[in-house]
Order: sequence, then structure tokens, then C-alpha cells
Amino acid sequence: MATNTPHSSIPTTRREFLRSSATKGIGLLAFSQFAPSFLVNSTLAQTPKAEKDRSILVLIQLAGGNDGLNTLVPFQNDDYYRLRPNIGIAKDKVLRLSDTEGFNPVCGGMHNLFKDGKLAVIQNVGYPNPNRSHFRSTEIWETATDSDRVGGTGWIGRYLDNACSGRPENDHDPVAIHANTLNGAPESFIGENPHATFGLGGYGPNRKDAEETRRLLETLSGSPSGDHSSESFLKHTLMDSLVTETKVQKVINGYRTQANYPTTPFGNSLKNVASLIAANLPTRVYFVTLNGFDTHYNQIATQSRLLTELSNGLAAFQKDLEAHKLDNQVLTMTFSEFGRRASENESKGTDHGTASPLFVMGSKVKAGLHGTAPLLNIPKNQDITFSTDFRSVYATVLEKWLENPSEAVLGGKFSTLGFV
Repeated sequence: MATNTPHSSIPTTRREFLRSSATKGIGLLAFSQFAPSFLVNSTLAQTPKAEKDRSILVLIQLAGGNDGLNTLVPFQNDDYYRLRPNIGIAKDKVLRLSDTEGFNPVCGGMHNLFKDGKLAVIQNVGYPNPNRSHFRSTEIWETATDSDRVGGTGWIGRYLDNACSGRPENDHDPVAIHANTLNGAPESFIGENPHATFGLGGYGPNRKDAEETRRLLETLSGSPSGDHSSESFLKHTLMDSLVTETKVQKVINGYRTQANYPTTPFGNSLKNVASLIAANLPTRVYFVTLNGFDTHYNQIATQSRLLTELSNGLAAFQKDLEAHKLDNQVLTMTFSEFGRRASENESKGTDHGTASPLFVMGSKVKAGLHGTAPLLNIPKNQDITFSTDFRSVYATVLEKWLENPSEAVLGGKFSTLGFV
């Protein structure tokens, strides 16, 4: 008979443990020095040493499938208005980036970043044989595998596997942090080797759930245990989680932002990431999610709200980093599991599609439009054909920003692009 005890909810495998980082403010860490053999299926990795000048990558997931054509608008393309008679963005409303393309009018912050030379737009990004399932396509983007192959590790996890170079100065500092994610740690973070990761959330005026979770962890970490390796591993991990949680909360509570972030979970997460970067943690990768882009109906209102939040959040984050003189250290990149169909549907929305633009922000990016725009001389309900493989974007970030050979991480050779 199952018992209703707190211990029954504790993960018992490495994958389960990595996927269960808390979303209420307590992060569960996988520390290799305590991992028993049943949790580790390969040689244990070391994690990068803490260095204040390390390059940092911030990933922003636009969950649900952002509509690229109403984000980066081809306002001189007659086929765009043929396919979208009701939801197409009027030419006189577009924030122009070139003679043919421009941003949705709610993207004023991104438009200014583009003009200031701090935003690169990679057009028409996708992959061969696209999948229109939210779950499966997200998995493809996070594992960076071919669409006909299921990957067991994420591209960031494999990067950490390949980039390790000695233990950090502080064992309690994570090498990767996720915030505002739907299902705990993103699959991107899963590697062959365990790495210290942390789930960030719940920081703000309402901390009741987080405090209850903290008390539970204190109880569990202080309870007697035997010599079993699994029990010892979990106990050590809970203790390390509490140390990290306390440190993170202190950093966030003491941070003084220099920008006006959106007063939303997404905006708050970006502000918290800025605070942790300013604290000089050895963390190499941050992952933040903005949800709600599945716009099957009434797209104009929904996407306008989300793009406003994204645009203002990016602008505030960049301004904050610059004020703290951290902007040369950080590259921020968006991704979404797929774009939408080129043609609108009967509900004044768009259905699952394929390719869409991707945005890369930072003081060291080569701003401008990169890649080629999608071809829209297609019949109604036909998909756009991608022109840039997303793994070329990853290869560029790995090679030129994180200075790590990309082939070992991506499992193949992909050409690099010119945005870094």
C-alpha cells in the first residue's frame, strides 16, 4: 500500500531528478560528487570554474509556436496580404527594418535595439521534415536532433559535457539556471553527465508556497538516513539546494535594477536573471520561458500582448545589463518550437506551421537581417519552406560565443552564420 509521505514525491532516477527542478522557488540540484552509481550512466563530469568574464547565454523560449510573419512583417509582399486578408499588419503600421520587412507595431523596444545595433534577426529558421506537435517539435529544438530521431540529451547538456574544465570555486553555484518554465528543468539541460542546475521561481511578494517547500526540504535534509547511496545522494542534494536557494534569494532581494521590466512573471524572471549575472555566479546558461503563443484564434490581440511583453522585456534586460557594465558578457537568443501557417484560418488565427524568425540580442552581435525571407507564393494552407537550419544558429553560438567545438555537441557539421 502506498504511503502518503513527503518522501514519496522525491525523484529516484537522474532524469527524473533533473526534470523535477521546483517551480515554486526551490531549485533541485544534481551534484556529481554525491551521485550514486544507479544515477550515473557515464563518467562523472567536472563543471567550469567560476570566472567573472565568462561568456553567458540566455535562452528565451516563445512557447506555443510564435507566428513569424506577424512578428517580422513582409509588408511589400502581396502574397502576405493575399494569405492574410484579415490579420495581416497594415503597411503604414509596420516598424521598418528594411525596404521590404519590418516589426509588428508593438515591438518598439526591439525596433530600437535593432536600430542601435544590438539585435540580429535570423530569418526563416526551421529544420527538415518538420513536426507540428508542440511536444515533439520542442523536443527536436531542445535536443538538436533530426526530426526522425529521438535524442536522449539536450544540446546545452552536451555543451556542458564537452566544456567542463575543473570544479567551480563554490560547489553550490549552478552552471545552468531555468526560470518560469512549465515542467521543471528544460530538456536542453540534460547531459550524459550530471551537472549542477537550479530552478528559479517564486521570487516576489507571494512566497508562501516556496517557504512551505523550503521547510519540507529542511525536514528531509535533517532526517536520519542509512548508508544507501540513493538516500545519501538525495539528502546531500537537498542540503545543497537549501544553500543555493538561500544564496539566490539573498542576491535577488538585494538587487537594484536599472530598468523598468514588464510587471509579469516573464519580466520578473528576466530581472532575476540580471541579478544573478551581476552577482558573478559561474552560471553559463540561463533559460526563461514566455508562454501562450499558440494563436489558433483571435491572434491579433493575443500575439500583440505577448510581443509587447517580449519586446519590452528584452529592451529592459539589455538596458539593465548595460547599466551594470555586463552587456559585453551576455548573448540573448529566442526560439520557438515552430512558426505558423502563412494563411490565416477561419477563426482569425493561424495554425501550426514550420519556420519563423529567431532573434539574437547583445552588444557584440552583428545586428541586421540575416538569412533569406520566406517565399510566400504558395497556395492556401501550404507550409513555408525553411531556409536556415536552427542547428546552424546553435553552431554559431557554440563556436563563436561559447568558444566550444559544435560538431561534438550537435552530432554533425553545420555551417555558422554571421550574427556573432
